[in-house]
Amino acid sequence: MKPARSYEAAKRIVAEGTEAERIALASRPDAAPEILYFLAADGKLTVRAAVAANAATPAQADSLLAGDGDPRVRAVVGRKLAPRAPVLAGAKDRLQTLAWSTLCGLAADAAVLVRAVIAEELQAMPDAPRDLILRLARDAAMEVAAPVIRFSPLLTEDDLLALIEAPPVPETVTAVARRPCLSERLSDAVVARSDNGAVAALLANDSASIREKTLDTLIAVAATHQQWQETLVRRAGLPPQATLALAAVVADHLLEPLATRTDLDPTLARVLRARVDLRLERRGGGALPAELAFEEAGLRGDRITMMRLLAEHTGVPARAVEHAAQLRSGKALVSLCWKAGFPPRCALPAQGVLGQIAPGAAIPLPPEGDWPLTEAEMRWQIELLAEPV
Repeated sequence: MKPARSYEAAKRIVAEGTEAERIALASRPDAAPEILYFLAADGKLTVRAAVAANAATPAQADSLLAGDGDPRVRAVVGRKLAPRAPVLAGAKDRLQTLAWSTLCGLAADAAVLVRAVIAEELQAMPDAPRDLILRLARDAAMEVAAPVIRFSPLLTEDDLLALIEAPPVPETVTAVARRPCLSERLSDAVVARSDNGAVAALLANDSASIREKTLDTLIAVAATHQQWQETLVRRAGLPPQATLALAAVVADHLLEPLATRTDLDPTLARVLRARVDLRLERRGGGALPAELAFEEAGLRGDRITMMRLLAEHTGVPARAVEHAAQLRSGKALVSLCWKAGFPPRCALPAQGVLGQIAPGAAIPLPPEGDWPLTEAEMRWQIELLAEPV
């Protein structure tokens, strides 16, 4: 068919053709630009979607379709234009500039579907426009932001830190916590937010680097967070000291999975097995030593028992112990554990459970496991508590 007659036939299909004929025409890579422009205003969604998907569709028609009343059509335009983003972003050509403007408009579309499609296309693209990536990462809809936050190579550590410190929505922090190969700095920032879901996601992220001090604090606070316990028990590469500390706080049904981990050093496995057996034996009856009773109360979230034990074993009035807990004074709570004769590890549940101090704000134990305050400091704290409240 000669071009003139072919063009006339196309015009006839636009005006009088069946839906199937119009779809076929809208999909042709050699269709005339003006024909595609006319079909972009077709009354049938299927026809407009075919035009939107056609790589030969002119920029003017794509711009028209970007304002289509159906988000599915707009999403098709976005999926087509997004892979061209690196070229379009710096283009000087008028039509490419129009296409870039169309893509940017779709990235801010009111429909989550449209924005999510663009994020899906750009999430791992190494040369995607950085401004567009940052905009998508700050999206309030996780269908849009999460893929970019987790996988975009363009997001720097500072970009991610900014998302943690000023998240558009709380779920943003959880998305960062799931990012592969998270650094210790970012893990600390996630923990400092004190968001239970984000911390659970971080602990489930085996590729995330978490400082041992941070892990120790989380284990102590895990006494009242069973979701954390289940994740910690299965976390790969758990340090030996953290594994032993975990045996003191996890719920009974998690003791066996912890003790039978396949990555344990044989010596550590024997020590852990003995600790687990001892704990279960003590659960069977008989009075627990005061420090174990304190830890067990922390496991149950029993703050009243914890306060009572501290008052009994320090000689500090119960109302003063309660006052220290209400003030969330980490130094006072650490000092009370010291005065009670408890081991330093008790300072962590004292702060996390009794004082309800966020993990990032708690006073960590030194690497060697000693008290984090000097004896003079702790004695002074006890003297303050002994004064009338």
